[in-house]
Amino acid sequence: MKGLINGHEHEIQDKIVKILIYCQHVLGVGHFFRTLQIAKAMKDFDVILVTGGDQVQALLPGHVRRVALPGLMMDPAFSTLHCVDPLQDLEAVKRRRKNILLDLVNTEKPDVFLVELYPFGRRAFEFELIPVLNLIKTRQGINCKVVCSMRDILVEKKNPGKYETRVIEALHTWFDAVLVHSDPRLIKLDATFPGIDKIKISLVYTGFVTPVPDPEKVSQIKQEYGLNQGKRLITASVGGGNVGAPLLKAVVQACREVLSGKNLLLRAYTGPYMDKKDQDHLKSFENDRIRIETFTPDFISLLGASDLSVSMAGYNTCMNIVAARVPALVRPFDQNREQWERAVKLAGFAPITLLKDQDLEPAILAQRMEAALDRPTGHPGPKLNMDGAVNTMEWMRSL
Repeated sequence: MKGLINGHEHEIQDKIVKILIYCQHVLGVGHFFRTLQIAKAMKDFDVILVTGGDQVQALLPGHVRRVALPGLMMDPAFSTLHCVDPLQDLEAVKRRRKNILLDLVNTEKPDVFLVELYPFGRRAFEFELIPVLNLIKTRQGINCKVVCSMRDILVEKKNPGKYETRVIEALHTWFDAVLVHSDPRLIKLDATFPGIDKIKISLVYTGFVTPVPDPEKVSQIKQEYGLNQGKRLITASVGGGNVGAPLLKAVVQACREVLSGKNLLLRAYTGPYMDKKDQDHLKSFENDRIRIETFTPDFISLLGASDLSVSMAGYNTCMNIVAARVPALVRPFDQNREQWERAVKLAGFAPITLLKDQDLEPAILAQRMEAALDRPTGHPGPKLNMDGAVNTMEWMRSL
């Protein structure tokens, strides 16, 4: 871009917008991969992705830098923080993390601070978030917008009134906007946050966040597995793996004992956090049709090539299923309402069937799988907005 200074023509460089993204996953990996998808879409920005959970291997594009804070996670009941490195002292790690974040904001001076979930969740991390938010609020050399990035459904709270008051106070104290990664035709925020009318800052529905299958990779997978010669592929997955072992064991048993005569291939993914004993048990059932792996770098294209998906019902996997247009059996996590509510609603937009505890008996599960394999991939009704990552990037550009 050119401009005139004192009558002379000079080159003027457009400032590249700098986005600092904070993402803390505490049990599974869904929050991390959803946020990573958003970061990948921000191709025109300088993106710094700050992560704070157990390390997850992922390829980053050139415009994204990753800063990994000393790892903190939570127990399955979401009640207690612990260090990923058991030799580290919790309070010492908290102090280090807070100082790293403060130094990062002071040094990088971001234009936007995108905070995943807080203040709707992640209250256990206020020890580092509030000091940073207060620093940004002082505007001392930092001119930064603060935006909350959140999924579609919130987990239930023991004291909803107190929770609502705290969230709204935090939003009005530190935040400029809330981005809800949902299509309001399916799920609106007020379904799990009744106080939405009290929010006085911008609230934007971006659409759901998901990658889409790569047609070339889908064709390669089909050719590699012989799917064009009559074989059929089932993909089973459990997200991070902390709570999915019973489902994978049931799928493997159903394929090995009941569906053994069928021309079916199974690829099952344990996730990085499944207990090693459970992983080893599953690996013991491998044969020429059944393979157990930890992770695949292109899960969405694998789903695009699959004839059936069997999985837990987290946000990311459900959106992958819809984007891949693959028939699916999903087992919602029982601890809270989030996965059940999403799966029930999605069943009206995609070929999804919910699994209950009794469905995990191998003979029954085999019947459910055979029925799902015969379902058409198409589904009547309107298509959901699945462009949440790109829409988030465009909204950032409008700032």
